[in-house]
Amino acid sequence: MQTSQTRILTTHAGSLPRPGELRRLLAAGEAAAGTELAAAVAAATVEALDKQIAAGIDVVNDGEMGRESFFTYVRYRMTGFGGHSDRRLMADMTMYEGYRKKLLAMTTAEHRVSLMKAPKAVGAVNYSDNGAIEAECSRLNSLLPGRNVTEAFMTAPSPGIIAAAMQNEYYPDINSYIEALATALSVEYHAIVNAGLLLQIDAPDLAMERHALFQERPVEDFLRFANCVMAAINRALAGIPRDRVRLHVCWGNYEGPHVFDVPLEEIWPTIARARAQGLLLSMANPRHAHEYRCFESIELPEDGLLLAGVIDTTTNYVEHPRTVADRLRRIAEAVGDPARIIACTDCGFETAAGFAAVDEEIVWDKLAALAEGAALASQTLYG
Repeated sequence: MQTSQTRILTTHAGSLPRPGELRRLLAAGEAAAGTELAAAVAAATVEALDKQIAAGIDVVNDGEMGRESFFTYVRYRMTGFGGHSDRRLMADMTMYEGYRKKLLAMTTAEHRVSLMKAPKAVGAVNYSDNGAIEAECSRLNSLLPGRNVTEAFMTAPSPGIIAAAMQNEYYPDINSYIEALATALSVEYHAIVNAGLLLQIDAPDLAMERHALFQERPVEDFLRFANCVMAAINRALAGIPRDRVRLHVCWGNYEGPHVFDVPLEEIWPTIARARAQGLLLSMANPRHAHEYRCFESIELPEDGLLLAGVIDTTTNYVEHPRTVADRLRRIAEAVGDPARIIACTDCGFETAAGFAAVDEEIVWDKLAALAEGAALASQTLYG
């Protein structure tokens, strides 16, 4: 991963706003496959890339334009999925009845991909065709020459989020399912890195499943799950240089109470074992903004980088650049070295097609505020 000794670099967590017509096509699923979808994805990718650069983002991606969501897209690339899951709502959503009704009204709108009714495993899970991931990487790489970017990344899900949200009706237990998923995902992980791109593994399961799949169960059960997932991720990364990987962990990208979120310090021992140089954490939203203090007493892994979320992806407030700069300075002081910080967003802006809390125009202003805030912080931290 590229670093800087003169300024704080900027990036984001992956998904960006999709055009309305692309949302419609992605929500239609296999029925929309063909030249119309391909053309829409290609045009949206160019627009997303140029808007990232215009906003001042250094480490860019394709905005996940060709995917229906950050993880359910694997149903089209792997064998074994069918039917639909019946995922339980997060614990904080059911605690507040008024909030739950409001959220459900949002998620049933037209042209939205539901992550609560994802397909489930009904047969052996295997990665069946490299064509789609190779095409994605090729499309992004073809757009980079002549554009002013520091690096580019491509996302892929962790086996844990798939195992938690795409339920298992085939394997004898969840550990066996996670292992099979990791073996399949390893194909995609290696394809991304072999294409010369950074790999970002999206693993909200390492935090969010405490109040989702493992709600009302002892924290030890959740930690066993998280450790199983981390071991599987590391096996899937075998042969991939650690400095080509970033791991994204979050507590759920929704504007909710989050009163049952597991504290960062409880999951840090698991996260710190990742074979990933970059660790992307939510540090802007009101429930986790204080956790930069954890780094006053814990250390990043050797040569590790903190991709610090300093922009909230669930609110339409545009953070003032000085607020962003203040957050980055506090985080850098806690970590002890500004060169080990990259300014980031808490999560993606449209993790599933049509599920976006922030208005599209405001997204780009938020990213511009991220870049301006990083420049302000750099003036103080680097002189």
